[in-house]
Amino acid sequence: MTVYFIGAGPGAADLITLRGLRRLQTSPVCLYAGSLVPRELLDSCPVGARLVNTADLTLDEIVAELVAAHRAGLDVARLHSGDPSVFSAVAEQMRRLDALEVPYDVVPGVPAFAAAAAALGRELTVPGVGQTIILTRTSARATPMPDGEDLSTLGASGATMVLHLAVQRIDAVVAELLPSYGPDCPVAVVARASRADEVILRGTLADIAGQVHEAGIRRTAVIVVGRVLSASEFPDSHLYSAKRART
Repeated sequence: MTVYFIGAGPGAADLITLRGLRRLQTSPVCLYAGSLVPRELLDSCPVGARLVNTADLTLDEIVAELVAAHRAGLDVARLHSGDPSVFSAVAEQMRRLDALEVPYDVVPGVPAFAAAAAALGRELTVPGVGQTIILTRTSARATPMPDGEDLSTLGASGATMVLHLAVQRIDAVVAELLPSYGPDCPVAVVARASRADEVILRGTLADIAGQVHEAGIRRTAVIVVGRVLSASEFPDSHLYSAKRART
């Protein structure tokens, strides 16, 4: 058997990859991340499949489910929201499975920041404006950030910054980024990107915190900070330039 760590996408059920959907359709056991994974996806599981909501489970309990399926010779679809490579807690599960010699495979998914950019109708790498994206979060009640990865240090580059799991600390986020980006720097907050109840807020570092509080957004949101959000006067990329040598 194999454990398939599947990126379920940012929220809309039809944003799962074809590979992910096929693995889901053929796995008799499915562990899914509670309210973060669309319920419609579970309808794609085989009839009679064991469905386990991991929202209230510990790591040990999750691994026990994976090992039990392995011993029973059953494939497992382990659904994670977004893409498993970013803030998914997949690493510690894979480490446990490695130690237990349980085979697994990773199926990438559409990350939340990509869905947020699509909702905003913006490219996050604009020629002459921004070519670097920093994906990060804040500590708060979560796992502490490593030394040198605080927002003040990361913001010194002026690169486009995308923050996950940080909207509850929007006031602190703004305070830490203001010195590097300035009060007029464009900011967008996208809550529940790609879902029917998606919410988009656009503003600047000077006013975005007030908008977030007024809208009552406290979770499942991505914060995007950077000049690329309002860029209109920029050079065309070299990719399609008539001056580019083509064979």
